[in-house]
Amino acid sequence: MKFVLGVDEAGRGPLAGPVAVGIVCVEEGFDIAAAFPGLNDSKKLSEKKREALFELLLEREKAGDVRFVVKSVDAATIDNAGIAVCVRRSVHEGIRTLMPEPTSGKVFLDGALSAPEGYEHEVVIGGDALIPAIMLASIAAKVARDRLMIKLAEEYPVYGFEKHKGYGTKVHYAALKEHGLSPIHRRSFIHLDRAR
Repeated sequence: MKFVLGVDEAGRGPLAGPVAVGIVCVEEGFDIAAAFPGLNDSKKLSEKKREALFELLLEREKAGDVRFVVKSVDAATIDNAGIAVCVRRSVHEGIRTLMPEPTSGKVFLDGALSAPEGYEHEVVIGGDALIPAIMLASIAAKVARDRLMIKLAEEYPVYGFEKHKGYGTKVHYAALKEHGLSPIHRRSFIHLDRAR
């Protein structure tokens, strides 16, 4: 049996919270676009549509049509190891989790991501708008990360994470100047002296 994997990440650029890597696995020949109506690049979809597709992904996983994992790396690890290392590790771990045997399928990755050695793969620039398996991985990563940031907003209410999900908005920078950094901020990403 051959498989197709899609890989994408969410949250590479925010000032707070984890980076998340989504990996989706289906049997070769499974029509992802038909199974997930309205599937697109997660950035082009409304939050409501992303959530609906994520719920459908959970249903399809229960039915055994799709397997997926989302690997998250926290802010402290990002600060210590660097974002590129964290993303690469998560991608490799996720691929090996879903397809331990390198010769049992093909991996499609978005942008600058890379597969572990020995895996047949294709890197597709803008793949989250072109390859259904990557689109689905993109939604898994984005929704899982957004849900976590909404939870973290309850723990750290002064920053407005539920709105901007940790990205460097004016509101977020204003909160940083007033309250300082929380334990989930990426210290290596924040330069308050350069804030707008």
